[in-house]
Amino acid sequence: MEPEVCDAMDWFAFDELPEPMVAYCRAGLDAYRAGARMGVHFQEPGDPIAYDPALDRTLLIPGPGSHDTGPDGAVGDFAERAVGRITGWTNVSWAREESRVWRAHGAEGGEWYVKIHQNQRFHQREAAALRGWVPALGAAAPRLVAADAALRAVVLTAVGGRPLHGAVHPPGEQRRIFHRNGQLAAAIHTSAPPRPGDTTLPLGKLERHLNGARPHLAPGDEGFIRATARQAAALPTLDQVVPTHNDFQLRNLRWDATTDTLYVIDFERSEAGTAVRDFVRLSDAWHGHPDLQEAVTDGYGRPSHRKKRPASRSCPSWTPSPESPTAPPTATPSCWNAADAPWPGSAPHSTPDLHTRSSNVDVHRPRTVGAALRRRQRIPAGR
Repeated sequence: MEPEVCDAMDWFAFDELPEPMVAYCRAGLDAYRAGARMGVHFQEPGDPIAYDPALDRTLLIPGPGSHDTGPDGAVGDFAERAVGRITGWTNVSWAREESRVWRAHGAEGGEWYVKIHQNQRFHQREAAALRGWVPALGAAAPRLVAADAALRAVVLTAVGGRPLHGAVHPPGEQRRIFHRNGQLAAAIHTSAPPRPGDTTLPLGKLERHLNGARPHLAPGDEGFIRATARQAAALPTLDQVVPTHNDFQLRNLRWDATTDTLYVIDFERSEAGTAVRDFVRLSDAWHGHPDLQEAVTDGYGRPSHRKKRPASRSCPSWTPSPESPTAPPTATPSCWNAADAPWPGSAPHSTPDLHTRSSNVDVHRPRTVGAALRRRQRIPAGR
């Protein structure tokens, strides 16, 4: 014992380390807990002997063949300033170049997600949503811990569950999950009061999306899309808009069967818009499964009532509402009756024209669009 420099010696559990500790001793223990074979502790002149998280400059050296080294310097430092010492990183990015997401494991046992956005617009959208309407979703969504606009990075709390993308569930559980998907969509759309619409259709993106979709389109499809866009240019602006996730699909929905909880993540595309846009990509998941579509609409609070009415005749086409073509009223086949409409006010406003081709095409999904156009199937309204 050295009473002039040491207060006491004892045995302690890793998750109950005493304070204060000698800084280099704490650095060694952090490296050990992280499974690192080597750690370098940097101490500047004037630094205290006792461990201070704000002055911790320990660098953990990854072992040979290790690929989960976390984000580069500045983003890693930003994350540690937000949550403290991070002892391990797991790359959980999607298999595409622009996806950069890591799960961070804290020295004290916490877990967070660190994300770098591919552009400033996505960063601003996600940060604004997480600071604005997302907290109204409660435990169904992550919380924003820190954001850095210069780095285009955010630190988020972790949520549970596994992605619904690629998951297989028994039919009964699948219907229950899709019912919850509808409930969660309704919670998103009512998380803030609707406001007057002040946007027009994003026709300026037509060429970019056509360039991406062209290899998948059949002869005549591009001309049809251009003609539809010309007609849409004369339509009025939206009457009102609500918060939308704008990428509401299975890969951004996580299901935890043990706690019976559904989570939603990834708000980088979110913006005020029409409620129906959040069902465009989700509709791929219920294609060919009317029971799943019914579960979603029932959960959303707009049951289709199909069980209570005779089956409708085949719908080779459908027409938009002349009042607001991209609002929920448009997501209705022209030969549905009003009771079948799942979205508020979605009954057709004009006599059905069974010879009119769809005038809302989602060029964000070229494979689906191209195949559907060739089969002359109804396509949900796109953004």
